[in-house]
Amino acid sequence: MTISLFDLSVPTFLQTLRAVSGWLDRAARHGAETGTNPDDFVGARLCPDMAPFHFQIEALKNHAVWGLNAAKTGAFAPPPLVGEMPFAELQSTIVQAVAALEALTPDEVNSWSGRNLDIELFRPLDEENASTSSWAPRTFALTPETLLLTYSLPNFYFHAVTAYDILRTQGVPIGKGDYEGRLRTRL
Repeated sequence: MTISLFDLSVPTFLQTLRAVSGWLDRAARHGAETGTNPDDFVGARLCPDMAPFHFQIEALKNHAVWGLNAAKTGAFAPPPLVGEMPFAELQSTIVQAVAALEALTPDEVNSWSGRNLDIELFRPLDEENASTSSWAPRTFALTPETLLLTYSLPNFYFHAVTAYDILRTQGVPIGKGDYEGRLRTRL
């Protein structure tokens, strides 16, 4: 079976982004049902040294939309982070990411396949001890496929699961099926 650059990226990102949209809707309903304010989730963290919920949502958009842009242009250059914003704007961020991905065509994305990319990414200087290492920009010889498979998708899923876990710790009633989203079946 051959899988195209489009197939491994756009539908994969969309499946999870649509699931995230569902979690955010569920979080808003949970707030309405329990009298909690969904804006209280915006700054929530799993632990003090991890980025807050709003960062996880922005990172999802950046690794999907700007990861694909890097596959196209050879430069991972997401816009500056917005930072803390109202919960409704986080929902809008996901809607905008979905719209940007839906605008891409298979022919367009597949035309980027197999090119040599030298991409500068912010990485730990000591990969073996990443948690204690200093980080700096480093250039990597990649292709669009390896960029997405070894950088964008792992980061995308890290931020998705972190956002999911933050909502769970805040009492939002979501489960594994909510995380997976709608599976892409044959028909």
